[in-house]
Amino acid sequence: MKIAVLSDIHANLEALKTVLEDIQKQNCDKILCLGDLAMAGPQPSETIDFVMSQKDWTIIQGNTDKLIADFDDDALRFVKEKYPLMGNALANDVTIINAEQKEFLKNLPPQKELEIEGVKILLVHGSPRRNNEDILPNLSIEQVEEIIDGVEADLILCGHTHMPAGYQTRTKQTVINDGSVGRPMTEDLKACYLVLDINNGSFTAEHRLLDYDRKKAAETMRARNFDGAEKIADLLIKPSPRHV
Repeated sequence: MKIAVLSDIHANLEALKTVLEDIQKQNCDKILCLGDLAMAGPQPSETIDFVMSQKDWTIIQGNTDKLIADFDDDALRFVKEKYPLMGNALANDVTIINAEQKEFLKNLPPQKELEIEGVKILLVHGSPRRNNEDILPNLSIEQVEEIIDGVEADLILCGHTHMPAGYQTRTKQTVINDGSVGRPMTEDLKACYLVLDINNGSFTAEHRLLDYDRKKAAETMRARNFDGAEKIADLLIKPSPRHV
């Protein structure tokens, strides 16, 4: 069975539709989505509506999905203190995203366990411990093993960092970060997702990088016209540090 794993769309419908076209070409049987659907991107409302219409996806909640769903003054203050640009985006996002969409985000599970073709899989956004914990490309195996300590799954799938990564632990578990569809934080700004080919207890994995119309997505982002929209638009077309 071929499985597509994607996350961190961040309201970039242009990138998402390109990824879905490739998923169809790859003849994937199932789509798993690891969250962060809408915050700080070009088309928040339209992206949530599109995802809500995909009845056959398996979806979990990302940390920014939770921020939108549980939005209040304290949450906004917390984000603005750490990342003012993202705080401005969040404040604007919640004026665009309607009550039904917020309820959809609120009801997404934070994690999910699956078994496919004899492979036990755990879906998380950040890590098994926290939805905002980073599993980055440069961790030691000891660090990864500490993060997944107590997890029994054969395969742990995560996102959040916007940087693809993969690890094989000494406990014979595999941890894969699927990268980001909508806002990659790598030198190559192509949309990234993961294809798993699972067969009778074993699997292979491939990160797929796809070019899309980044200029169009950036123009749509700029048109949102809140304080910081221009800088977020630049993130789609210029490599930048992960946290801004």
